[in-house]
Amino acid sequence: MATTETSRDSHELPVTSTDSSGSTAKKLTLVPLIFLIYFEVAGGPFGEEPAVQAAGPLLAILGFLIFPFIWSVPEALITAELSTAFPGNGGFVIWAHRAFGAFVGSMMGSLKYLSGVINVASFPVLCVTYLEKLFPVLESGWPRKVCIFATTVVLSFLNYTGLAIVGYAAVVLGLVSLSPFLVMSAIAIPKIQPHRWGSLGDKQKDWNLYFNTLFWNLNFWDNVSTLAGEVDNPQKTFPLALLVAVIFTCLAYLIPLLAVTGAVSVDQSRWETGFHAEAAEMIAGTWLKVWIEIGAVLSSIGLFEAQLSSSAYQLEGMAELGFLPKFFGLRSKWFNTPWVGILLSALMSLGLSYMNFTDIISSANFLYTLGMYLEFASFLWLRKKLPELKRPYRVPLNIPGLVIMCLVPSAFLMLIIVFATKIVYLICGLMTVGSVGWYFLINYFRDKKIFEFNQDVDFLDHVNEEQRPKHEEDHDS
Repeated sequence: MATTETSRDSHELPVTSTDSSGSTAKKLTLVPLIFLIYFEVAGGPFGEEPAVQAAGPLLAILGFLIFPFIWSVPEALITAELSTAFPGNGGFVIWAHRAFGAFVGSMMGSLKYLSGVINVASFPVLCVTYLEKLFPVLESGWPRKVCIFATTVVLSFLNYTGLAIVGYAAVVLGLVSLSPFLVMSAIAIPKIQPHRWGSLGDKQKDWNLYFNTLFWNLNFWDNVSTLAGEVDNPQKTFPLALLVAVIFTCLAYLIPLLAVTGAVSVDQSRWETGFHAEAAEMIAGTWLKVWIEIGAVLSSIGLFEAQLSSSAYQLEGMAELGFLPKFFGLRSKWFNTPWVGILLSALMSLGLSYMNFTDIISSANFLYTLGMYLEFASFLWLRKKLPELKRPYRVPLNIPGLVIMCLVPSAFLMLIIVFATKIVYLICGLMTVGSVGWYFLINYFRDKKIFEFNQDVDFLDHVNEEQRPKHEEDHDS
């Protein structure tokens, strides 16, 4: 494949985008990008509580302290290198396609997209779960279903209004939703008893819940790669934004966790999603509990917006690359947003949002795990296959070091697979088989000219091989 900027730009989204009138669209700058990454991954400490329920305070603290080095840092480094080398909205689809060809690129796109929309489906549920603490009528029945539906529709429309608006909304949502945790942590300091941090809990360890909680709260760093075509000066902005987001996210988890586990002593079984609000009431009173519950709702909104954006722009990127019909890349005339991608992703997430919450998380994790194995392989193979490719940011390791860097998180990914439940195996097995069938169905549509496509991806493979500089051919031989 070609390594020059000219050949790469021939089939990726350009770095600058224009609206229907031809004017330049607004780009994401550093601060909004940091908060979008933050909401792609975390959105605050909401949802970290089951780690304590599953394995006790000590292992929960160690998990959120160590896991970022095992998982978050390697994934962020890979995202920084490949997003700056291939700054298009296809993101990880471009990486897999460049490394292994059309079939693997299609599988990567399908697996990551499905995991993304499943993950998006969890946030209206999480939002309503916190709202029901303020309004008990939302606990079950038609009021809960109507609330989930209305939340999905309203937030999807906000996404439709533009990524720049979503980015600045993420800044406000992030600061406001984190503020009660900073207040709670400060008030908790005099009440902290450090020996409580060393507790292993008083019940049998639930490793499935423990590992899935850690993974769900600290993954999806690469989702932001599907927005690379919308970022101002991505070669410089991406690495810095990822660095700040990793530090910011880890502190957002650890500070409240240390404060609450040190200041509050309750039965381990009470550490369910939403317990931070109860702990706030114990530490400071009802006013702080309500503040945190409001913050949780705002955080869920930010999470939904960031991850719906990634899913929608991924579909647009795949249409640009020829993996999907061209109409998947259609943009709104008013807001210059990929309205087909937003609509399809919102509808799919709405249908999935009525699943059991634990099954939603586990299924998203499982499919994401399969996609990450493809991503690690693509990253390593691109280093070998395209050694002269311009990489504005480059992970400062040679190939043996990169292999070790990828093996550690790969071992953890195997735990996600081993501890999955039967229903998750069934859901993800059907979706994986469906992803294979989807690749052949798309090829059928292309061959029969049923839909209009951008350049055929297999043709692009052939062209790129012909355009490869001679020194690459000599290197490979």
